[in-house]
Amino acid sequence: MTVFFQLAVTTTLALAVVVGTIAYFRAVRTGRPPVGVFNGRDIFLMMGFVLALPYVYLALPGATLPVVLALVFAGGLSVGYQPLIGNGRLRRALIAALIASVLATHLAFGETAPPYWVANSLVVGLVVVSATNLNVQGGMRLKNVAWFLLALAAYDAFFAWVVPLTQELAEAVQGYPYAPAAGLRIGEDLGGVIGMGDLLAYALFTTTAYKAYGKPGLRTGIALVVLFGALSPVAALHLIEAVTGDAPALIPAQVFFGPAAFIGYQLLRRRGPERRMADVPFRDGRAAAQRPAPVREPAARPTG
Repeated sequence: MTVFFQLAVTTTLALAVVVGTIAYFRAVRTGRPPVGVFNGRDIFLMMGFVLALPYVYLALPGATLPVVLALVFAGGLSVGYQPLIGNGRLRRALIAALIASVLATHLAFGETAPPYWVANSLVVGLVVVSATNLNVQGGMRLKNVAWFLLALAAYDAFFAWVVPLTQELAEAVQGYPYAPAAGLRIGEDLGGVIGMGDLLAYALFTTTAYKAYGKPGLRTGIALVVLFGALSPVAALHLIEAVTGDAPALIPAQVFFGPAAFIGYQLLRRRGPERRMADVPFRDGRAAAQRPAPVREPAARPTG
């Protein structure tokens, strides 16, 4: 029962976030930041940020951590959904309601109750959708994501099995609202949870693959997310437990997904160069470069 519940939860959440990200990507155009083209230096800086973030979280006093996470979530939602909800007051009110719902359900039902996890998962999923589109529409390419995920796989393996930093961070957020994860828990014994970083990895790869190679890239991304992002980590956890009689404390999903995504990129790149953002069809079916410029009325000539 437990393994099927975990498989159902992780697969459903991974697909929901990926589908939501692609839907946003096709329907909404974010403002392109003046960052130029992503390159190896940007990937190095991203890995530095990923390395430093857990230490920052662990250095915070316990009660401060959920406040920081709530502010991070609110900021991500505000920036990411500005193109979709232009009315600032309405956008802030909706974000405040979402953030408040997480705290309210945590206080009313506790951290192992389904209402809290539904509210928290909704916020985390929306943040991942917006963060992915800001990066992908801002210039991130499939090549950048593939190398980043390969490095992330090594990072996750090291800090899960050599230096247990990941486990320390998971323990630090226990008992507080605004967990950086999505999932569903029913009591103490039944639950399936997937980290926010893992969801971001799946969404980044699938969206950049779609941007770069269209439907073949989308199919490849979804297949890899299901097989190596959702199914393989859960199956490996229970398989090790069945063989050894002892379940490992943590199986990093990126150990499976990172190498698989890199191989997927190598296969996709045989199709040719990656598409640019201007070549991607928008909601009306036309590429951005083909969209007609707005017609301007001619200026009135002075008389007299």
